[in-house]
Amino acid sequence: MRDATQANLDRVLQSGGIKLGRAQHDRLGWLVGQYGAPTLDGVPNGRHNGVIILEEPPSGAAAELLYRSLNPACAVVIPRSENPGFDFLKSKLTEFGTVGPCGADGPHEMWWGGIGWSRFLAAADASTLRPRIVSCHPRGGDETASLRLRHSLERLQLDCHIEPIDTQLDDRLLCFEKAEFMTRMWNTYREPLLFVDAGATMREAPLLPSFLGCDVALHKWNRWEMSARTLYLGRSARAERLLRAWQQIAAAYPAIWEGYLLDQAWSLTSSQVPLDTVWLPRSYHALQGDLGASRATILHDQQTTTLELGPDPGFAGIVRAARRAGRTGARDAFMVMTSKAETGGGIAVILRDISASDAAAVAATVEAVTGAYAADCGGYGRLELSLCAWQDDVGAAREAAGLARYRILEIAPGQRIANDFFAAHASDDAVMTARRRFS
Repeated sequence: MRDATQANLDRVLQSGGIKLGRAQHDRLGWLVGQYGAPTLDGVPNGRHNGVIILEEPPSGAAAELLYRSLNPACAVVIPRSENPGFDFLKSKLTEFGTVGPCGADGPHEMWWGGIGWSRFLAAADASTLRPRIVSCHPRGGDETASLRLRHSLERLQLDCHIEPIDTQLDDRLLCFEKAEFMTRMWNTYREPLLFVDAGATMREAPLLPSFLGCDVALHKWNRWEMSARTLYLGRSARAERLLRAWQQIAAAYPAIWEGYLLDQAWSLTSSQVPLDTVWLPRSYHALQGDLGASRATILHDQQTTTLELGPDPGFAGIVRAARRAGRTGARDAFMVMTSKAETGGGIAVILRDISASDAAAVAATVEAVTGAYAADCGGYGRLELSLCAWQDDVGAAREAAGLARYRILEIAPGQRIANDFFAAHASDDAVMTARRRFS
């Protein structure tokens, strides 16, 4: 039966010309096992279950029709979700998670969602894999909150590690201190880790992330600001990569608040490896006074403020729209690929006008660029591909690439990308260099 289901899924993907990397295929196969047979661009009838795979962004009316036809027994998967054309539909659905691009084999970002968390929350109760709860607080401060957390964990019979640590400030942790603590816990224990702030109370066993089997799980309050108050790390190399990136960025920028630093670590890691991310429901990040606080799994004792993101309002403009749609933003590299070239030089390819172009053309161009780099890197040790909807995004991407001293190429959706695309540009660069040398 499982082989037949897998064969059916592969046929559906092949009929739509959809390329998925291994991590993406595994997540989609898991969803099919949970929800039922997949259909391509279909609208479910009645109360049928199944996985709906969308190739093209629906219009406003079509998105509304699709949304009204769904029920909790349906899941929606968008294999090319980096395209902003899908943002409207995503805004109407509950966002479950994303899986980052997988290089030339799966050069797109896969998004999955549905109608509410009830199906997963009920199934997670039977999960046998339990995370270790870890937390820390400033040494010498009031330990009342951490004792309350410890008692709630003992009541639920959950393994935990809660300790006071030396901090620069007496009343709170800085981001690099939290990241260093998490790294130490990663090296100490072998089970999945779930960090919660010391002021939290555990109402129920937090089994959802381990049941879903993801690399990382966190909550976005206001649907876009990443919170480090509840942070799950599965025991995977990709989860460790996120943790190391967060630690390094936090150490380099200690004055910037943790929400933005975590956002940047997520963006960087997702561009390099197929990070399987789950966006946790509000019940895993509930605040005292919330309407649904009585049904919370994790209840935090302090209100979240914009100080957790940072005082610079420009941060919001940079990440807000993309994060609401579970995307890597235009100012970040959508995908990073590396080669074995000895030169080590980098090349930045900027794909412009993606909002004004046909979704199929954008997807085909992404596939052509990554395929050409995999076939012949042209001597460039690193490729960074950025997707830009507007001209100011192009300018920001150019500025970032220039600071890294990358060769910059700007292309448009539908542009022909030959297999020797990078080799040809490398040859042109060599000719120009020779001319300057002898002129």
